[in-house]
Amino acid sequence: MIDGLTDTQLMYLIILAAAVVLFVVIFLTSRTRRAAQGRRIAREAGEQADGSADVDGEAGDDGRVEPTLRELIETGEPGDVEHATPAEPMQGTLGSQLGARPNPDYDKIVSVYLVARAGRTLSGPDLVVAAEKAGLVYGHMNIFHRLVDQQPGLGPIFSVANLVKPGFFDLRAIQSLETPGVNFFIALPGPLSALDAWDTLLPTAQRMAELLDAVLLDEERNALGRQRIANIRDELRAYDRAREKATIRPGR
Repeated sequence: MIDGLTDTQLMYLIILAAAVVLFVVIFLTSRTRRAAQGRRIAREAGEQADGSADVDGEAGDDGRVEPTLRELIETGEPGDVEHATPAEPMQGTLGSQLGARPNPDYDKIVSVYLVARAGRTLSGPDLVVAAEKAGLVYGHMNIFHRLVDQQPGLGPIFSVANLVKPGFFDLRAIQSLETPGVNFFIALPGPLSALDAWDTLLPTAQRMAELLDAVLLDEERNALGRQRIANIRDELRAYDRAREKATIRPGR
């Protein structure tokens, strides 16, 4: 007996302490496993997107697709491959110029990747259906765009390109298309503020990820989690403020 405790009470205390220690160990182990699983899913998804030798073959060593996006934005043509003109455009398009930027100048690109899970690909027909359900239209550069309601001439809020070079979608061969993923991108400045454009892109990308059972990654090919989303919003808010400040004339 210790300090007035009976042997039975002491045994109960020992059992209780052991149970607490065991609970803590199980909790910490579970958190570690969940975190590791999340990193593995993101890594596998990124590897799946990078696994095709055709994915932006002229990009840098990190596999990012911005060089191809710049070709699309600046020239309106997807690289050196012949620009396909679909025989039957998606319903609702106004021709190949739908989604064209009225002002080709831009100074920032914001990208989000939607990629198939490890061991899978995204099929062309599924992509078209998901794009239509998410409110996208097929148009300029033979890629998908989200336009300003009732004002399509303002240009795209954001666009969606194929990760497989040269980046466009040929609707004549859409039935046979298989791709590791697509890239949602905002070319700034655009018809909306940077933050409003992001707040339009994100739910669309999330909706398509849900429809296609795919994974969303940020520009560094990491899982697009809440913290990264918050950081992107902060970055774009700062971008908007900088542009507003630049447009204010001295003395006003």
